[in-house]
Amino acid sequence: MIQDDYIKFTISKQKHIALIAHDSKKHELVEWVEHNKEILKSHFLCGTGTTARIIVDKTGLPVRAYNSGPLGGDQQIGSRIVEGSIDFVIFFWDPLAAQPHDPDVKALLRICAVYDIPVANNRATADFLITSTYMDQEYERSVLNYNKVIHSRLKEFE
Repeated sequence: MIQDDYIKFTISKQKHIALIAHDSKKHELVEWVEHNKEILKSHFLCGTGTTARIIVDKTGLPVRAYNSGPLGGDQQIGSRIVEGSIDFVIFFWDPLAAQPHDPDVKALLRICAVYDIPVANNRATADFLITSTYMDQEYERSVLNYNKVIHSRLKEFE
C-alpha cells in the first residue's frame, strides 16, 4: 500500500452525512433537510451541536450531535472523516460573518479536501449532491497516499 499513489475507499450506499451551519444559515439548512427528508432518512446523519438539535426538533430525523462548532464540533467532524466514519459534508456557512472558530472551519474544509470528501457549502451545491446518482449507490473515492509522499520526502534527506 505504501507504493500506491492513491488509496481507494468505498463510500457505501448508506452515507454518513455531517450537517453543519453557521447561526445565520441554520434556518436555511433546516428547510433544506426538511425538503430532502425522504432521501436523508435512508442515511446516517450527524452534526455539530445546536444545528443537530434543531434538525432533530424540526424534522424528526435522528441526528447524532457533536459539540457546537466553537466548542470543537468542527474538529470532531474532521476527526470522524480521518477515521473513515463520515462520507459527506453539508456545511451551510456564512462567508460574510466573522466566526470565532474560523481556523477550525478552515481545518475541516482542508480535511475534506485531503480525504476526497464531497462537501457542499451552499444550498445549490447541496441540491446537486443530494440528487446525484451516487446518493443511492456505492462510490469509490481516491485519496492521495500521503504516507508515500512523506516517505519520499524523507528519502531526500538520507
